[in-house]
Amino acid sequence: MMNLKPKRPAPASPILALVCGFAVATPATAAAPVIRVDGSSTVFPITEAVAEEFQKAHKGNVRVTVGISGTGGGFRKFCRGEIDVANASRPIQKKEMDDCAKTGVRYYEMPVAYDALTVIVNPENRFVGSLTVAELRKIWEPSAQGRISTWKDVNPAWPAQKIMLYGAGADSGTFDYFTEAIVGKARSSRGDYTASEDDNVLVRGVSGDRGALGYFGFAYYAENRRKLKAVAIDNGKGPVAPTPETVENGTYQPLSRPVFIYVSEKSLERPELREFVDFYMNNAPQLVREVKYIPLPARAYTGNLEHLAKRKLGTVFGGQSEVGLTIDELIKREAQI
Repeated sequence: MMNLKPKRPAPASPILALVCGFAVATPATAAAPVIRVDGSSTVFPITEAVAEEFQKAHKGNVRVTVGISGTGGGFRKFCRGEIDVANASRPIQKKEMDDCAKTGVRYYEMPVAYDALTVIVNPENRFVGSLTVAELRKIWEPSAQGRISTWKDVNPAWPAQKIMLYGAGADSGTFDYFTEAIVGKARSSRGDYTASEDDNVLVRGVSGDRGALGYFGFAYYAENRRKLKAVAIDNGKGPVAPTPETVENGTYQPLSRPVFIYVSEKSLERPELREFVDFYMNNAPQLVREVKYIPLPARAYTGNLEHLAKRKLGTVFGGQSEVGLTIDELIKREAQI
């Protein structure tokens, strides 16, 4: 897969996000209007790329800050009216819908890409090439804590090497999705693992530990292929590796998932935000591919803009995530708003 532009650096840390807001720093930005985005670290690379290009196009006359507080953290800020756009690696949940309703925050739900949530091990791991969903459940379910501590505990043919686990933090939409898809219940997980909403922390952990196993969004694996090894997932039909092709054809299951932005109706009264959303949808196919995610068909992005024009607010998920939703199913669902 060829980048359409020079390769961007790996996604930066939330500390840097806090310091510079990922805005292009020019003297002209001092008094410029600010668009505030926060939320998922998985969606961050996409929105950061869009923000960078948007600011270049506007020559510093608009600033866009993009933070990483996790999907849950982003929705809390969004429903309090503190940000204009929430990055989300899962649909908005019922409690978050209720919180937004209490504060009068109405929103547009916009799918922007598909992600292959990727299970990874250290590249020096020579014995794990694939894992079944049942094996992943055996490792990550709550009852595994204190019981499954070595690779041999998972499979007798594997060495008695200690498993060091790395995964998404509790504020992460990736945590919600992974636990629901693998364990069978959202937020149900063993607790003795290194958790972070910043996927770069997880990349460093797995790449530096020979016995490690972790999971995070595909873009972070794709930017660090030399330091990580992706594991094929067997959902009962044989091992399938995470690739754009297997996500597009629906065979990488159950860890393929849509990712979203949620845009505040009130914030859209400001012309700079409407311009930003238009720019996002018009440039998403190129930029999504550039940062190593899977773009949606063009009709999905035009559909998002049609929802704005027709004031079709809300979500099609009813406050719940859905595991195993294909790209075609997502587009049909979103058309129902």
